[in-house]
Amino acid sequence: MHSDDQDVQYKVRFSTWKKILGIIFKSKKHIILLATYSGLLALADVAIPLFNRYAIDNFFVDGNYQNFPYFVAANLLLALVFGLLVWGFIHEAGIIEAETSYELRRQAFQNLQRLSYSYFDKTPQGWVMARMTSDARRLSLIISWGLVDFVWAGLSMVLILVILFVTNAQLALIVTIILPFMLVIAYVFRRIILKHHRVARKHNSQLTAQYSESFLGAKTTKSLSIEEGNFMEFADTARIMKRASIRAVVSSAMFSSIIMILAFVAVATTMYRGSIEVLQLVITIGTLQMFIAYTVNFFEPVMAISRILSDFQNAQASAERTVGLIETKSDLVDTPEVEAVYGTLFDNKTENWERLEGKVEFKDITFFYKEDEIILDHFNLAIEKGQSVALVGHTGSGKTTLVNLLSRFYEPRAGQILIDGKDYRERSINWLHKRLGYVLQTPHLFSTNVMENIRYGRLDASDEEVIEAARTVGVDTFVKDLEEGYHTHVGEGGNRLSVGQKQLISFARAVLADPRILILDEATSSIDSESEQVIQEATNTLLKGRTSIIVAHRLSTIVNADLIVMLDMGKITEMGNHEQLLAKRGEYFELYRNQFFKEKEKELEDQIR
Repeated sequence: MHSDDQDVQYKVRFSTWKKILGIIFKSKKHIILLATYSGLLALADVAIPLFNRYAIDNFFVDGNYQNFPYFVAANLLLALVFGLLVWGFIHEAGIIEAETSYELRRQAFQNLQRLSYSYFDKTPQGWVMARMTSDARRLSLIISWGLVDFVWAGLSMVLILVILFVTNAQLALIVTIILPFMLVIAYVFRRIILKHHRVARKHNSQLTAQYSESFLGAKTTKSLSIEEGNFMEFADTARIMKRASIRAVVSSAMFSSIIMILAFVAVATTMYRGSIEVLQLVITIGTLQMFIAYTVNFFEPVMAISRILSDFQNAQASAERTVGLIETKSDLVDTPEVEAVYGTLFDNKTENWERLEGKVEFKDITFFYKEDEIILDHFNLAIEKGQSVALVGHTGSGKTTLVNLLSRFYEPRAGQILIDGKDYRERSINWLHKRLGYVLQTPHLFSTNVMENIRYGRLDASDEEVIEAARTVGVDTFVKDLEEGYHTHVGEGGNRLSVGQKQLISFARAVLADPRILILDEATSSIDSESEQVIQEATNTLLKGRTSIIVAHRLSTIVNADLIVMLDMGKITEMGNHEQLLAKRGEYFELYRNQFFKEKEKELEDQIR
């Protein structure tokens, strides 16, 4: 379940942090340096009241200024040490923060590359993006600076208590008696504050999603005139977030106030009891000042540790989601035997990869996404090498499922898919994907120029090879009119180009990749009739010499296919070429005739306009 609604239920689980700590301790050198700087800073902090005690007792009470120059030099040296230590821990904490964030994102992104298509089919894009960005950033911040505070606070508390008890155990008890009350109050308030912060963060996630939808759906919003409704929905979510944030701030202010009151009660008690002991000559004035300073300073580390523990609890959800993303296993994996021969995704053994000829057979295939909804039941279909096969049928007939299975985005629940007579599970997933081309209905272009978008078909291709592939499918017909030719930036998602131009670029990618099996998934369904002619010419060029599977929306685009397969509810109802199916005057005939008349009507309407 990918929901932030469960955040308030999270408790610190050390099994999750063990994985993250393993990532952090890859930087052992910086961890040791950070701990050293933080520890020395605690020692320097503790030294200041000792210096002040010496000054009061010797310079002000006794009037002995013999060691004053040495005292000034020691203070200057301490100030220099403070500066170096502060620089040191900021430097090391910054490095650890950056390296932790980098390593979390690197491992998460690397694992995303291993995951099968089914993971991305089921997982919201925003969920993955949040793990890769805000969660990774948040964890690295909490860990790096939390480590600074934890070492400093822990050592400061220990040193202060040791000095206090060694100097005067009776006065030291005043601090230790109040400490349990502070811890209980800190525990109660941190839970309340944590709850409000998590509610606010949950609604902040909803606000982010609404922001995203507002930008992505701007055209729909304007065309439907639903701006007011969008604003009201956003305002309601923002109002709830504001209330939760205010509650968290109020609770935090109350917590700080109560802790401050307790701290000053401890200070007042120390001053009262210490003053009596000064009058009784049990302790000096300098020692009393030292006790007061340590009493004030003691509660800052206590609050720091309370905050650190709260931060770790607060970050538990982020930690579990990030680690979950890193450790998610793919639904589809190659067997160890296959990996031994073909290699892995990041370590290919291409010298063992045989050529793919292009013969495909679906053999007794059964498949379902949900067990009670069978899509394909004992399905059989043979496709010869170099044959073009069009899949036709209404929505839900099984067309997309077939190409998803052939692409090994999913695997059959039963039966086999044979490629060149061999079960494709006996070869690696990467071997298949390197030899298979997939042109989508709505092609995705990356935010770079035309040249680089085509080069994604084969990253090691030269500029000349890219341009040749582009010319093959007619990309040059529109590139020549672009301001910078092949180096023109296509915009976010290719928004500076028409649908037909984006489709031609995706075809050029396929030509550059030179796949043996080509899948065209509704490749002409979203373009106008004028662009369709150009695309059809590019398609004919692309299909030559390749085994091709065409998921057809416009039947006029598949009249030249070698084989047309009519599907209904995962079963083949008719099969043959265009002429044979028309001659049968069956379901294909009716579908083609209806579509033909609709297209003619549209052409007449366009002419009248």
